[in-house]
Amino acid sequence: MQARNKKVAESRRSPRKFSVPLLSHDQAAMEIFSLSIGFVGLLLISFVVERVLNKLKNGRRPPLPPGPKGLPIVGNVNDLPKAGELDYVHWLKHKELYGPISSITTMGQTVVILSDPQLAFDLLDKRSLKHSSRPSQTFIGEMVGLEHITGMAVYDERFRAQRKAMGRVLGSKVAAAKYNEWQEAEVGHLLLHLLDDPQNFVEHIKREAGSLILKITYGYTAEQFKEDPFLDMITETMDNFSTGATPGAFIVDVFPFLRYLPSWVPGTGFKQLAKQWRAQMEETRDKPYAFVQHQIAQGKDNSSYLSNLLDSSEQSPFDQHNHKYSALAVFGGGADTTVSTVASFFLAMMVYPGVQKKAQEEIDRVIGSGRLPTTKDRENLPYIEALVKEIMRWHPIGPMGLPHSSTEDDVFEGYFIPKGAMVLPNIWWFTHDPERYPDPMNFRPERFLQTDGHEPEADPHKFVFGFGRRICPGRILADNSIFLNIAQSLAVYDFAKPIVDGKVVEPAVKFTTGVISHPQPFEVSIKPRSAQHERLIRSIEEIYPWEESDSKILERMEV
Repeated sequence: MQARNKKVAESRRSPRKFSVPLLSHDQAAMEIFSLSIGFVGLLLISFVVERVLNKLKNGRRPPLPPGPKGLPIVGNVNDLPKAGELDYVHWLKHKELYGPISSITTMGQTVVILSDPQLAFDLLDKRSLKHSSRPSQTFIGEMVGLEHITGMAVYDERFRAQRKAMGRVLGSKVAAAKYNEWQEAEVGHLLLHLLDDPQNFVEHIKREAGSLILKITYGYTAEQFKEDPFLDMITETMDNFSTGATPGAFIVDVFPFLRYLPSWVPGTGFKQLAKQWRAQMEETRDKPYAFVQHQIAQGKDNSSYLSNLLDSSEQSPFDQHNHKYSALAVFGGGADTTVSTVASFFLAMMVYPGVQKKAQEEIDRVIGSGRLPTTKDRENLPYIEALVKEIMRWHPIGPMGLPHSSTEDDVFEGYFIPKGAMVLPNIWWFTHDPERYPDPMNFRPERFLQTDGHEPEADPHKFVFGFGRRICPGRILADNSIFLNIAQSLAVYDFAKPIVDGKVVEPAVKFTTGVISHPQPFEVSIKPRSAQHERLIRSIEEIYPWEESDSKILERMEV
């Protein structure tokens, strides 16, 4: 034993000798140059082969939808949206130049842009069997690992299992109604936060939306008066998703081979970023799952989405995988989208005070000033209902949605849609086409009301929640949350342009880029409508008292 230990110790002290030829700087440069030339040569050969094969195929198939002429090898790489450019505005130029269906092809990847809602329904809904998958996204999907989350998953057995679970727990009005009280409680807490600290309204909206969806998804109670570590972590994960899922956001999505280059090569900083984002995503995925398991083991029925899935039966690895990712998708689909919509609503009420006044008059007439509106009051508040539709139309939270992917070759409207094509519906244009919505940039809820001589305009719900087998599974829950935020906020608060140094500050109505689009930062004056309304806000704390956070329990979870 001593002799063996001596040998081991000597081996540790004496590093192995390898015969590695040392290259001078010039030799190393020549090696890299040779490799680069070889790679470019392979690209050229691939390009020529592809062109020859395509010519053979083209003789037997219709053309691709029209679009700009591309460059050799890289195709339409210069026709992608530029950094900071609103993608829905960029793709709208294609409608003007090429019509309601157009396309580009970049490095062999065809992208089809739909600028007509009927075409979107015909392709993505009526032919959903062929066009319900998701494109592979190298950075956010493969490298970060979010390719398994429901919204990005390919159309396979895992995806169908996740959607089935979501439909069972959240997919009907009856199923979603069991969360009404939680929704009303969290909106009430938002009103309380706005009373004491109106300047930080965006942070309060984020806390309300995040706290609510964490409660619904995991039965987790977040911190209300300080930073919640889990809420911060999962919000950051979803922010990363929104950034990374935008087509072309990272150069590696356009040139996938770049992921295999060494990290020291200039321009490959995305590799380290992907590593960081993946570690955070995995913790975000696994910790709350362990938390719910712990709650069930302790005999605590928290009635959450995940606890409904984790019944007493044994969970197979397949089930565990799907439950973790579908729960993450429920949070992602409910939190950031609510923040965008409620912030847009605050902005709209400041810019359109006439709309605010009409809505408040209806609430006062139907509800009075002694209580807050609830979900049960919705059918008696037609103007508020119209306002909900108008906020969804005025700024759809996902202006281009998430891209669909075709799993089979198809011929549509006389054009060839190849297998693997990425299909983008321009949802923003669907809700701003003046032929469908006259005066589309103006915020006017009346457009959705039935009056003498006026038929209600198209309900934007059928556009903004997606299409076909990819329609948002939590849309009933989200819609009710938006209604409560709008109705209860207007019942007790006035929203106005702020006055600074005696001058009215005019807001800039601008929005951010990304899969989920938010209003750009703005200031708004938020004040109780009267002393009576302030007392009503204060009384919320008695109806829905603050609960102790679960953050300490979650921190102890080991994954």
